[in-house]
Amino acid sequence: MNIRLVFTILILLIISNLNAQEVLSGLEFNESVKQESKKTIENLRLNTNEEVNPILLPFFDDFATSKIFPDENLWLDHDVFINSDFPYRPTNIGVATFDALDSSGAVYSNADWIPFQADFLTSKPIRLDSVFNPVAVKLSPADSIYLSFYYQPQGRGEKPEAWDTLVLELSHPTGDTIFAFYDSIDVNVEYYLNYYNTDTLFSGDTLWSPPGCNENLYVINYSTLTAGDQWVKVICDSVMKPEYVWEKVWSTEGMSLAQFQGTYGRDFLQVMIPITDTIFFTKDFQFRFRNYASIADDVHPTWKSNVDQWNLDYVYLNYDRKNSDTTYRKLVFSERAPSFLKKYEVMPYKQYRADAPTNTLKPDFEMFISNLDKVGHNTKYSYSLQQVNGSYSSYYDGGSCNLPPFYSYGFQNCETGCGAAHACPPTYPFNFDFNIDTASYIIKHYISDSSETNILVDSIIYRQGFYNYYAYDDGTPERGYGNEYAGAMVGYRFNLSTPDTIYGVQMYFNKTLNNNNEIPFDLLVFQDNNGKPGEIVLRQQNLEPKWNDGLYKFYTYLFDEPKVLSGTFYIGWEQFESGSLNVGFDTHANSANNLFYTADDVWFQSSFEGSLMMRPIIGSIGGEYVFGTDENKTHTSNIKLFPNPAQTKFSLDLTNVSNTEEAIISIYNIYGSKVFWQKGIKGSFNISNLSRGIYIVKITDGKSVFSSKLIKN
Repeated sequence: MNIRLVFTILILLIISNLNAQEVLSGLEFNESVKQESKKTIENLRLNTNEEVNPILLPFFDDFATSKIFPDENLWLDHDVFINSDFPYRPTNIGVATFDALDSSGAVYSNADWIPFQADFLTSKPIRLDSVFNPVAVKLSPADSIYLSFYYQPQGRGEKPEAWDTLVLELSHPTGDTIFAFYDSIDVNVEYYLNYYNTDTLFSGDTLWSPPGCNENLYVINYSTLTAGDQWVKVICDSVMKPEYVWEKVWSTEGMSLAQFQGTYGRDFLQVMIPITDTIFFTKDFQFRFRNYASIADDVHPTWKSNVDQWNLDYVYLNYDRKNSDTTYRKLVFSERAPSFLKKYEVMPYKQYRADAPTNTLKPDFEMFISNLDKVGHNTKYSYSLQQVNGSYSSYYDGGSCNLPPFYSYGFQNCETGCGAAHACPPTYPFNFDFNIDTASYIIKHYISDSSETNILVDSIIYRQGFYNYYAYDDGTPERGYGNEYAGAMVGYRFNLSTPDTIYGVQMYFNKTLNNNNEIPFDLLVFQDNNGKPGEIVLRQQNLEPKWNDGLYKFYTYLFDEPKVLSGTFYIGWEQFESGSLNVGFDTHANSANNLFYTADDVWFQSSFEGSLMMRPIIGSIGGEYVFGTDENKTHTSNIKLFPNPAQTKFSLDLTNVSNTEEAIISIYNIYGSKVFWQKGIKGSFNISNLSRGIYIVKITDGKSVFSSKLIKN
């Protein structure tokens, strides 16, 4: 390790100690990767005793997939995170993100404040010796082979420091051979029974490789085998393979996204790597990217989480290319589709109806549309809006407009009439339905060109929700937020269009190394005081961070005494120990003007752009929860259930239910989602799999609707 490098790191760490109060940190666990890793372990059984067949040129991946891990048809490992959350203005939606998390979604076990090797993205073997279409031709440096890719440091995550580099390496053979794996064969059990002159093979017996194999090899038997068992698998011989080594051909130092944009004038930079040395022209050529990362030291244990993100996009390897071959015949959306709401990703439907559309809907919204080709295209843009479980729909046609190449002109802009119709289209208001309490809408955006053949098309989807909570965030954390000092308070501003009741708060906490953010806190609700948090009107005491199983599942904290609020209010917390609670922080939507924190008992507006993953649960005045269903209201009566609260099961008083065999029981959680449904009502109902909280139990018998509140302990 370079002494100057270590000294520089130490100085920066000391400076960071002096500057710690309101802090942003990375994630120690990536829940998306963690969940997908479980599926991979359960569903994918890699046979390491099989050679990987080489693939043919061209090699191309734009990572435009909903999968979490890289495409197994192109890549060998599962370290990087395929996503649309961490890139800023990517080439198209979807990148491969390198960071400090392993393939299970956790910080690498060898992570340290000194740079360590983190993620690898390794191609499958590639036939770089020949091409076979339309005819077999041997490749050589004269065929002008280029490997190109786009990259970006930091994106919406944590900036890599200068020593947290991104590296590209190419493989080539040394001329030697090395051990690859042991080949195996199936041998009839009768062979070993006769060989050992026995009628049974027991666990722990040694099975030597049979004649024709390397008879110095053996396996240990782990089961009881008799003449009725037909075959047993044993190793036969060593399989050797050519030895390959990796040669670094490109690397770049870490920097912030702002530095990167200032240096290159772009959000992503494309790199062109010519492959000219004949040592790479083999039938098993490979290339790989890898990154170095470094995490916080022991002085800040609550910061020990994911850092040093690099985003990679549009990896392309082919022959007959030039250094100027930097364009692609594609029309793409670069960013995800936005919310139609002015301030929120989600808001209660009742609050929307009370103040729509003037004060709740944006007049228009921004779409990031790019033409990656070298020539302009006449493009068409439109979007459709369809209510989920409802009949309301609308359609917007933005007409046609010329879209020049992105490389020279950037995204479609709003400065011309037709450009504005595509890049800044108007919103259409949502319908008012007073028979329901929640609603959601699917908004599909389309872009295409006017080609008669090989039409260019791209589309993205956004789900606009009106549920029983407010949310500035999109539900995915890129960072973690905290206020470092004991006694610190945080306040998060929201506005009610009409008076309503707050029942609780949803919070998402990032998991940190050794759960170092398990810090006690009180949950608070404040009145407004001239644009900052004022008097505390609700306090739920002695809480600590908790997590629900599943992908980015918020934990719900309920108030013992819900309170009617009006106008502007704030939710937040007061903590009683030093350290960061590491609450999820979404860097896509920016609500920094609504987030406040205390320092020396004085309120300050947050300096971090993004949205805290903290959501107030809003119901109706009078103490009843509002649970959204798509059923129209009919005659509704209360029904008794017991015990209540319940832990594992409950029963119902069915005296007034007319037809129990045909009656339907539905249970809804506080978000309006149906968590249980059953036709035919008898006996008790098992709720052991439900999380702690409040639910609505609804019974319909064809004539009446019965409901009751259920508390699950």
